[in-house]
Amino acid sequence: MGVNPSFEGDSVDASVTLDDARGFFNKISSRISSQTPAGSCNIKPTEALLLLQNYEESRQGWFWSTDALGNLTYITDSIAHVLGAKPAELIGKPMISLFRKPVDSNASSRTLPFILTKKMKFSSLEVQAANSTEECWLSISGRPYQDKFGNFQGFRGSGNDVTAQRRLSIDTSRLAMFDSLTGLANRASMSKKLETTLLAYQVQKRACAVMLVDLDRFKQINDTLGHPAGDALLKQVAERLLKVVGQSGEVCRLGGDEFQIMLPDTDDRGVLGDLASKIISSLSQPYSVEGNRCIIGASIGVSISPFDGLTSEDIVKSADLALYEAKGNGRGRFRFYSSGLQQAAEDRRLLEEHLRDAIGKGELELAYQPIVNAKTNIVEGFEALMRWNHPERGQISPALFIPIAEEANLIWDLGRWAIQQACEDAVKWPGKARVAVNVSPSQFANDLFPAVVDDALGASGLRAERLELEITEGVFMAENNETHAMFNSLKKRGVRLALDDFGTGYSSLSYLQKAPFDKIKIDQNFVRGATEAGSRNGAIIAAIVALAEALGMDTTAEGIETLDEFELIKKMNVSHVQGFVYSKAVSNKELVENLEGGHWVIEPAGPAHHRNERLSMYRKVRMIHENHVYSIVIRNLSKTGALVDGLFNVPVGTNFVIDFGDGQLAVATVSRSSGNQQGIKFETPLVSDGNGGLCTSRRVSPYLIAEAGLEVPNLPAGYVPTKKIEKDSLSLPAFSTVADWEATKIKPK
Repeated sequence: MGVNPSFEGDSVDASVTLDDARGFFNKISSRISSQTPAGSCNIKPTEALLLLQNYEESRQGWFWSTDALGNLTYITDSIAHVLGAKPAELIGKPMISLFRKPVDSNASSRTLPFILTKKMKFSSLEVQAANSTEECWLSISGRPYQDKFGNFQGFRGSGNDVTAQRRLSIDTSRLAMFDSLTGLANRASMSKKLETTLLAYQVQKRACAVMLVDLDRFKQINDTLGHPAGDALLKQVAERLLKVVGQSGEVCRLGGDEFQIMLPDTDDRGVLGDLASKIISSLSQPYSVEGNRCIIGASIGVSISPFDGLTSEDIVKSADLALYEAKGNGRGRFRFYSSGLQQAAEDRRLLEEHLRDAIGKGELELAYQPIVNAKTNIVEGFEALMRWNHPERGQISPALFIPIAEEANLIWDLGRWAIQQACEDAVKWPGKARVAVNVSPSQFANDLFPAVVDDALGASGLRAERLELEITEGVFMAENNETHAMFNSLKKRGVRLALDDFGTGYSSLSYLQKAPFDKIKIDQNFVRGATEAGSRNGAIIAAIVALAEALGMDTTAEGIETLDEFELIKKMNVSHVQGFVYSKAVSNKELVENLEGGHWVIEPAGPAHHRNERLSMYRKVRMIHENHVYSIVIRNLSKTGALVDGLFNVPVGTNFVIDFGDGQLAVATVSRSSGNQQGIKFETPLVSDGNGGLCTSRRVSPYLIAEAGLEVPNLPAGYVPTKKIEKDSLSLPAFSTVADWEATKIKPK
């Protein structure tokens, strides 16, 4: 038997009181009693009423009824109080006024007003209380009843509170869609959201960017401080990401130390590059975890739909390749996806294989860059810089192979070889110049490192005070007793210690207070631009120098290239200078020749002022003028312009569109012209690609390129019909190319 049966002939007045309800229940009880078979358990009417009353008072459920107009005629006391009123205040009010209107209902047939209007039987309909002080969800059931003539009289029903079950269901759903540790969306949730967004954006021809963020050196935090500390650190990382990204995108945690950011309607690579830099800077600031001071970093890969892929799978794969490139080129940086990254990844894999054999095959050597006393111009030391002479590819930049060595766990072998070789070379130098060798954080954290120093000094016979170990701030990412023990161990051996790249993100005065450094090296990022009006870099340099002098330390400014930078550095009392203004790195043989007299004096020389860095290259691109496309070569490139060759007799002031590929178009004007070479100035400056290169801030949408009749790799075949260009519409080329000029010189016999 249900708790709210209706019987033909039964009716309830619109003004039902508790006594009326008792009478109604007495009717039910007597009907039950008369229909109870012999031998069954008889329920007396009073007992039935008491059972129903006890059920109401237990608050496990409640009863209600309405008249034919849907107005309440009865409601249990307890639920009336939950709904924020007394029972008498609710009698006569519409049943539907007690509940909120569903916001997310897609099926009107399931709403309470519709059900009551259609006089339908219903069961377990979940509704939200309208006037309760706290969120309250109720499950209600009901059925219509008629008088003895079959006329509809209203509804009778029951209900129960399902708030706890609904909250549990929501929590369960949240666990399925959100990361339990950080509270961010999880991989499944973001994957679904990204797929839905990209499908919609294809139709609407809108852009969407994706960033993959991978934490650098997080594993070492887990290994040294334990997984609970790692979890606490990940929570802080999530908070910083949310703060930096703000309302511009959505952040998720993919798992481990990987995060993903979706940025709808964003394709400006200048904006994306700035955001990526802010994220890297924010995540690289020190953390406090369980009383420990921790420092990590971050690398970021960026891809943009539809330029770098249409589907969620493709766009994430592109971002992953860009991330791999960012990590492979030094970490702590961002990288945009480009079509050549797949080949770059394969090249890096091959280089890793070759690097494993490079030491044994004698392919590695050290070059030495002079460190010069800024007042006397006398060379007082050299920094050892590793060079790899690949048998097939020639000289390979350390910026390329050192990160590969770190990723492949080869840095220990390379570092040990570098210290041994530097000591062997330095002991044979005329005079007493010091040699400085870079030490990676992984080397510094290895208990065997002091033994490596002992072996190098012992085997070579070099005096300890002539060896200087350059240590980056990365060694302080997890300050603990082992860190301080390593400093003390090295200092006892008499070697000099230099803090390299000071002020590049992990800076703390506590380093200088606790670690026994002999020198601070001022990073070149502070030097670059210090002479420009409004720059604060000069003040920062002056503060570093004053601090070093107070602590009895030397200072070396790195990367000095121009005379105005050099004069500023001298004026600020920086004790030593390293950079092209004095000398590039030289071979050991050239070093010995210059030190022949026991000392080497170098006069500073170089450009008077710093200009935007130009990248030397030999890159073929297309240059468009009116309706003609020319193939030209870029010789060097800066943010504001380039030197190109390939066209003859181009007047100054001529406008071109430079097609760099991948939808990168830049409007340029010829600023100078000589023979087949032109200097061009871009209408909009290029931006950093995060890897030492340059790219256009925006790209032309693949949809627009397709509509122009050109093939676009990311769009399906036949997406836009190819337009036919009538020959009569083409004018003669305005300029001759190198190929045309060469052809005129070759006369057939």
